[in-house]
Amino acid sequence: MNQSPRAVLMINPLGFNPNPETAVDNAFQDAAISDVAERAAVAAEARVEVARIATGLRELGVEVLLIDDLPGSDVPDSVFPNNWISTHEDGRVVLYPMATPSRRRERRADVIDALRERYVVSDVIDLSAMEQDALYLEGTGALVLDRVNRVAYVARSGRAHTVAALRWCSAMGYDAEIFDTVDAHGAPIYHTNVVLSIGSEFVTAGLGNIPDPAERARVQARLATSGREVVALDPGQIAEFAGNGLELLGADDRPIFALSTRAAAALRPDQRALIERFTHVFPISIPTIERSGGSVRCTLAGIHLTPRG
Repeated sequence: MNQSPRAVLMINPLGFNPNPETAVDNAFQDAAISDVAERAAVAAEARVEVARIATGLRELGVEVLLIDDLPGSDVPDSVFPNNWISTHEDGRVVLYPMATPSRRRERRADVIDALRERYVVSDVIDLSAMEQDALYLEGTGALVLDRVNRVAYVARSGRAHTVAALRWCSAMGYDAEIFDTVDAHGAPIYHTNVVLSIGSEFVTAGLGNIPDPAERARVQARLATSGREVVALDPGQIAEFAGNGLELLGADDRPIFALSTRAAAALRPDQRALIERFTHVFPISIPTIERSGGSVRCTLAGIHLTPRG
């Protein structure tokens, strides 16, 4: 079983903009834009940045399934599909309960159909009914998965409820490692994948954002027990999205660590050198998308399904 996928799903956004609904608990996000001309310019630039990511990854041998937004849809965060859908080696596709109404509109049957055309899908598990009980679990934003050892790391937040995470783990055969985090203002960090990334041979972890010393030590020990090198990031680096990277497999299964140029610039030289022992670091400039509080990893929904044919 591979930890990292050879293919990713991306959404080409038509109406990208910082979403006021999600700004309530996302300290990484810019304020909403009211000026009509500026909104149009920001949306257009986001499409340029998505194309930049897709082109760069394809050049490195990663397969990219890029699907356009539906015309007329009002989905300002659609560029972050990993929050509403995940795929798994056994052919299962999981749909997730989202915390805000605008993000629930991102779930699309035609995207699942596009996956079915190219990959073997054995089952679709729809967890969205948990929204009725305000139990939210926003995909691989909330769940950072050690797929090899079947451990789901979950930072508690309004978008990652303990009950929902435990239900997911029971259904998918994972063990839950649940912990608390804080941002610079003392509030929970909205998504786990902002503070943690698990590659094949290394981990980047915002251990300094785990306030409880016992919890911090427990998480660090479990990460180390996986046999991976743990690259500890400080809260300042987390604030620059240094924890929001994703390892992928490119040509000849070469590991590639995709992250933003902003995130890469926040790494110390010794940290980057350590990561480069295991993977090719691939920084991508996406400052417009980062205005919505997510970075490169958030734009990529890993495809772990078996290709057809």
